[in-house]
Order: sequence, then C-alpha cells, then structure tokens
Amino acid sequence: MESYKQEFIEFMVDSQALKFGEFTLKSGRKSPFFMNAGAYVTGAQLRKLGEYYARAIHDNFGDEFDVLFGPAYKGIPLSVAAAIAYSNLYGREVRYCSNRKEAKDHGETGILLGSSLRDGDRVIMIEDVTTSGKSIEETYPIIRAQAKVEIRGLMVSLNRMEKGLGGTVSALEEIRQKYGFEARAIVNMREVTEHLYNRPYKGKNYIDDTIKAAIDKYYETYGAE
Repeated sequence: MESYKQEFIEFMVDSQALKFGEFTLKSGRKSPFFMNAGAYVTGAQLRKLGEYYARAIHDNFGDEFDVLFGPAYKGIPLSVAAAIAYSNLYGREVRYCSNRKEAKDHGETGILLGSSLRDGDRVIMIEDVTTSGKSIEETYPIIRAQAKVEIRGLMVSLNRMEKGLGGTVSALEEIRQKYGFEARAIVNMREVTEHLYNRPYKGKNYIDDTIKAAIDKYYETYGAE
C-alpha cells in the first residue's frame, strides 16, 4: 500500500472523519464504521485533505483533465482544496466548479459556482463517499446540461466496498456501468482494515477482534468486492 494511503487512513482517524462502532446509515443499514467528511473543519485539515485527493487523482487519472467538479454541498470545499493542492504539488492549474442547490437569479446568475463549464472540458468529479450513487444521479444531468464535456471519472475518499442500489455490485462499479466513467477512491475498506486491525495507533486499537468480526459480518450481507 502506498505510504500516502496509510497516512490518509491515520488522518481520517485523527480527524474523527472515520469512526468505528454501530451506526445507522441513510440506507437503513447498520454499519460497524462510518465516514463523514464534514469532520474536516480546520485549515490544516482541509490542506492535507486536498493533498490526498490531488495525489490520488494524479495516480488514477494523470494530468488529463481541466476541471474538478464537487457536487453541493460537501463537494464544494473538496473541489476547492484539491484544486489548490494540485497546483502546489504538480504545478498545473485546474479549475474548480460546483453546482448550487437552487439557481441564482441575480448577480452571477445560474446553477454553477466557480468556473463555468466549456465545450471540450475534461471533468473529474469529487465526493466524500458514495454508498448508493444517488448524488451522482442528481449531478450528472446538471453537468451534461452546461456544455459538451467529457467526464473522465469520479474520485471519492473511501470506497465502502458494499452493494449499491442494484444489490449486486458496488456503488462505484454501478456508476462505471451506468455512466461509462471510472470511479476510484483514495483508499478502500479492505486497506483500512489491513492497516488498523490489531495494530494500535496512538495507543488505541481501532479495529480489534470485535470490530473486525462486525466488519466481516457486515460484508457477508452487503459486501460487493
């Protein structure tokens, strides 16, 4: 596993963005882990988060893109932080763009924040985590309605590796099958478990035998990969 992935796992834990226990998801599933990008609230956290996204985007998609698109609301700071980090790390300027929940009818009107979308733009979408693919379903037609763009892919922070809406393959694989672009993650739950299982971090064992058994049981029902 790449060193930045190990660092990112520890960063999620330090920021309390990734927690272990018992959580009820929007889908109604009871999960032994929960990821919330809303926990990244400081300047230092957002700077580091942007760097992890930038590295993963560079590893998976190279420099062949023009715009980072973050769906409202959580995707807005993610796309801004990643665009800044991409410039700092790789010396390449990319634009950020996001959608508004409601179109603005005064001043700078329209449905978009940040850069406009232009014909020929190559777009990478950024989200925190995708469980069902619902937000992509809402955002995809908005992007397509703005210009003739090429969506190169989707980058999320954590691949939960569980079945999507269709109930057979993961949400990320469903996105690839439905929309035709790749969906990747900085890390997946297999890597998280591998890195933290019975390996204390800062004096705490986040995935002990009990949590590991709960994760295994969860994936017996909902696992897709």
